[in-house]
Amino acid sequence: MNAIDLLTKQHRELEARLKSWGEAGDDAARKRIFAEVADHLTVHVTAEEQVFYPAVKAQRTEDILLESLEEHLSLKRLLADLMALQPGDATFEPKFKVLKEQTEHHHEEEEEHLFPKVKQLLPPGELERLGQEMAQLQLKLRREGEPREAVTEQTDKAAPL
Repeated sequence: MNAIDLLTKQHRELEARLKSWGEAGDDAARKRIFAEVADHLTVHVTAEEQVFYPAVKAQRTEDILLESLEEHLSLKRLLADLMALQPGDATFEPKFKVLKEQTEHHHEEEEEHLFPKVKQLLPPGELERLGQEMAQLQLKLRREGEPREAVTEQTDKAAPL
């Protein structure tokens, strides 16, 4: 699967998970869904930061990428805050709502601005290669277990470009 298709598919999956959190009936279900959201989001942004963004940086996309990295930092900070809370805590739901809104905004920005530019600049074969590399990295992160735990150490500043 090419990189843009992979990332777009993951955007939809994450949005569905974010929505399901609000439909969960109890704190235990919400805690489980949050862990899934946090792992999915962590694996997704890690692949973007380590594989996709560096590959497209040289393709006149730096302005979009710098904004995306700042959005990732904001998402990581929210994840770290949420990981320190329980779903029943008074501030958990408002913070989760902000995480959902910021995630959806980030997806929209990438899909409307970054991805069309990258499609024009990179050949299909390169997009396929990037997609495979990102999928392999994401699988490795999931196999290592609870990728969300790494987020708490990534909240000082945006990842380098």
